[in-house]
Amino acid sequence: MTVTAPMARKKGLFIRTYGCQMNVYDSERMADVLRPLGYAPAASPDDAEMVIVNTCHIREKASEKVFSELGRLRDLKAQKRRDGQDLVIAVAGCVAQAEGAEIMRRQPAVDIVVGPQAYHRLPEMVARAARAAANRQGTSKGAGVLDTEFPVEPKFDYLPAPSTVKGGAAFLSVQEGCDRFCTFCVVPYTRGAEYSRPAQAILAEARGLVAAGACEITLLGQNVNAWHGAAPDGTTWSLAQLIRALAEIEGLSRIRYTTSHPRDMDDSLIAAHGAVPKLMPYLHLPVQSGSDRVLEAMNRRHGRDLYLRLVERLRAARPDMALSTDLIVGFPGETDADFEDTLRLVREVGFAAAFSFKYSARPGTPAAMMARQIPDDVRDARLQALQALLGEQQRAFNAAAVGRTMPVLFQEHGRKPGQLLGKSPWLQSVHAEGNARLIGSIVDVHIRATHSVSLSGEIVTVEPVEAAA
Repeated sequence: MTVTAPMARKKGLFIRTYGCQMNVYDSERMADVLRPLGYAPAASPDDAEMVIVNTCHIREKASEKVFSELGRLRDLKAQKRRDGQDLVIAVAGCVAQAEGAEIMRRQPAVDIVVGPQAYHRLPEMVARAARAAANRQGTSKGAGVLDTEFPVEPKFDYLPAPSTVKGGAAFLSVQEGCDRFCTFCVVPYTRGAEYSRPAQAILAEARGLVAAGACEITLLGQNVNAWHGAAPDGTTWSLAQLIRALAEIEGLSRIRYTTSHPRDMDDSLIAAHGAVPKLMPYLHLPVQSGSDRVLEAMNRRHGRDLYLRLVERLRAARPDMALSTDLIVGFPGETDADFEDTLRLVREVGFAAAFSFKYSARPGTPAAMMARQIPDDVRDARLQALQALLGEQQRAFNAAAVGRTMPVLFQEHGRKPGQLLGKSPWLQSVHAEGNARLIGSIVDVHIRATHSVSLSGEIVTVEPVEAAA
């Protein structure tokens, strides 16, 4: 059921987003779906009539961080009430899905808890919360509207078209959920089974994003390269076919996708990296461990040899391909030899960037119940050693850019006056002095220097270039 309301006075909406790009996309769509109710972006919770905490369950101690945030919002809500103002507090995302009832029990100031598959029903939930609050005037408790059911209807069918694009880059969700069931991961339990949006809907949304100013689109999915959607011709397309169709959209210069699983990196997708110039030469391909024994315990369904073969084939298809990855150290039962296998794989591949973490148990996952949990001091030492190696590789990759000229999509202002910040084809952050009118444009930049995690250079074309890379 979709509830709409006549446009009223503007009410402030502040969304605090944790976690992955999918959550960023979800936050934007929650703002879109609430706009007809009169909600507009607020600069801070102090300026808002509604605050949404969009949560992520991947990071360590995710729940504790959420409750800490909610404690601050509870106090703000009480202060606003004393001043004769209202504040609706909502919790969304994966922590909401996994621990919705517990959130309601521990923090009564929360008005709404909504799972990732139900945020298209937010207008209805806001109306229900308002009615419940009106019936409980004078109390300090919230209305307690909870919706963490996996709906029968795809939420995308009930969402308005994205209305804004910032800085020329946009996210586009094409796939949700995961059927892989890695033993450390909560995604299958919080996002549900794999679902692929139809190609026609994706293409229509992409055209709308380009019309709104996007020249770069990143396709999102928990397991994005498992996408297999209904095509306009009645067949089923692969992700490679979808990318080729997107590349035909005039005005779209860059295409990216994330996050991938090695088992779903098929021949057609590898070939697309060599055949579609608009597909950027940067791929996030999580490996998680370099040990076959640990990978089996993780239920990753790939070994180190398969991963290394994929890397070789990707670089053969696109010689300038840069790779990033996810790595977990200290998984239950990981030995010193297993960890050395991970370091060895990292040295063999040479990553441009990586996200590395200590293993931390997620309640309800098989790994949380495994024997031989690794002591925290051992996990700390291994993470430090791994990050030192990854840092060396990232610095070397960035240093190789010095002296080159590359197309940069400027997306926002930098920290210094007159400075712009953008992204290279290889997703490096690039700073340069330039006119603000270049934000949202792809411009050639000559790289002069490398910094800890970014590059800086000089703009060498005044007018935006037509295509990236």
